[in-house]
Amino acid sequence: MKRRKKLGFALGSGGARGVAHIGFLQAMEEAEIKPDYITGCSMGSVVGMAYATGMAPKQMKELAFNLKMFDLLDVTTRPGGLFDTRKIRNLLTKCVGDPNFEDLKIPFRCVAVDLYTQSVVEFSEGKVLDAVIASSSIPGVFKPTEKDGMRLVDGGVLERVPVKALRHMGAKRIVAVDVLGQKPCRHKCPNAVGMLLDIFDIMDNHRTTRCKNDHNNHINLWLEPDLGMMSQYSLKGVKDAYERGYEIGVKHAEEIKDLFY
Repeated sequence: MKRRKKLGFALGSGGARGVAHIGFLQAMEEAEIKPDYITGCSMGSVVGMAYATGMAPKQMKELAFNLKMFDLLDVTTRPGGLFDTRKIRNLLTKCVGDPNFEDLKIPFRCVAVDLYTQSVVEFSEGKVLDAVIASSSIPGVFKPTEKDGMRLVDGGVLERVPVKALRHMGAKRIVAVDVLGQKPCRHKCPNAVGMLLDIFDIMDNHRTTRCKNDHNNHINLWLEPDLGMMSQYSLKGVKDAYERGYEIGVKHAEEIKDLFY
């Protein structure tokens, strides 16, 4: 008999577009596919953490569809960002409590970036919410997380799809879900802020392509749900994001099943 291979899901960053991860996991549930490991970055870390605690994708879907920006944004006068992460922490605590990594039902890791060392930090122990908040702190939008001598921001700054962390955990089969994909430049010339965002997107596209190529021999499937021009900074379109994630999960379910052997 063939030995079963350890399967891991890497859920990438993407703000509101990350709701596609929930649809993908729902498709996996229906196909009776359970990963042995899961990693996440930014919104992918939020969804991955919730799934690792045992929360069903249907529960996540209901929460995402009813979410309002007011539930997330808490204006702060402290330096480092426009908003505090207090509301996000309170919301996540209501959903999953305050678990430690060792309490999770599925082994989970998430990534953030330390501004001091300018490097990716993998979290695998301690309080899960602390790690997920750090992984999700979009620079300039949310104030950074100060922890253990580090100043931590969104992991997507350097590694938006945390494939490397899955390899460190021991995954032999890897499915990466990138909800940002190759973000195109807008045809209509945007304002100054929009122009900067387009430039950041180009930099992110090239950085992610390099990371993908570096780990190409270890990635079995790299999935990019077609989310069109949906903004990662707006909750409009989250229902469509869920459906696109679900569709790509259904489409590749049998292929993912085959990865176990």
